[in-house]
Amino acid sequence: MSIRYARWAAAMSVGATMAAATAGAQENCGTCAKEIVTNTELAACFLDNYDEFDGSGNGVVFVDLSAVCPQSRGVFEALAGPSSGEPAAVEPSLKFMLSRLQLACLKQKLETPGMKLDPSATIELGSCG
Repeated sequence: MSIRYARWAAAMSVGATMAAATAGAQENCGTCAKEIVTNTELAACFLDNYDEFDGSGNGVVFVDLSAVCPQSRGVFEALAGPSSGEPAAVEPSLKFMLSRLQLACLKQKLETPGMKLDPSATIELGSCG
């Protein structure tokens, strides 16, 4: 066996191990969010910055909307009262961890036409991967 072949085989082995570890991290992310709360403003900001989030991390992505959407500090409107018939707004998620599969799933869910996001909406991500 030549030295060149031995190096190539070692590099391929390391690459395969890293790919398997990344896939495992995506599938078994115990610290990833199972759901997030968002509103129209934060959803638009997430979608505007999606490529930046998608290009970061190795299998697990830390999303910090407070860093890229500094004007978004939560729900500014008055919370709906019990007599208004509207559900009370829940404070949006500004920082959360997602697997790459969940990141793509969240993008797809937020791009769904007609999705009601205001005053806030809980987006379930547990089934995304």
